[in-house]
Parts: sequence; C-alpha cells; structure tokens
Amino acid sequence: MSKIRQSAREEECTVRIIGICNHDPQTTVLAHLGGAGWGRKQNDIHGAYCCSSCHDAVDGRRKTEYDKDSLKLWHLEGVIRTQTILLEKGLI
Repeated sequence: MSKIRQSAREEECTVRIIGICNHDPQTTVLAHLGGAGWGRKQNDIHGAYCCSSCHDAVDGRRKTEYDKDSLKLWHLEGVIRTQTILLEKGLI
C-alpha cells in the first residue's frame, strides 16, 4: 500500500456529498477518479479521501438523487482538497 493510500486512514472525507457523507473518519479510504481504463486505477495523486458512503455513491454502488456529472464534480473537488492535504504532509 502506498504512503498516499495509507495517509487516508482516519482522515476526514474531502468529497462531502450533501445528504450522503457519513462524516466518519474510521471509514475513509483513498477513492481514485475513474477513467484510467478497464480494470485500472488512476495514479494515487488522482484520489480523494472519501468516507465509505461517498465512495459508494461516486463508484455507483449506491443510488442517489444526483446525476453522474454532479457526483464526478464532488469527487474531483475532493481530489483537489486531498492534494492540498498531501502537499501539506509532504507526500507530493
């Protein structure tokens, strides 16, 4: 497991989908943006600290009232917030 993925442990969710986020740092993992290709993940710098509920929503495992574009935007905003934290931690 990479240092970036390990750094997600017990962090606050940076995706923060309204009405979905469980705000539980115990469930936070690094959730990669999609689009790397079939069966592949993006680089870890393209991931967001994401609670289990937001992760289920952005990965399509949980039905929400939001369209795919809105979920993708929340995820991307989370990636940007996460990159700021990673810079502060000296991981990127």
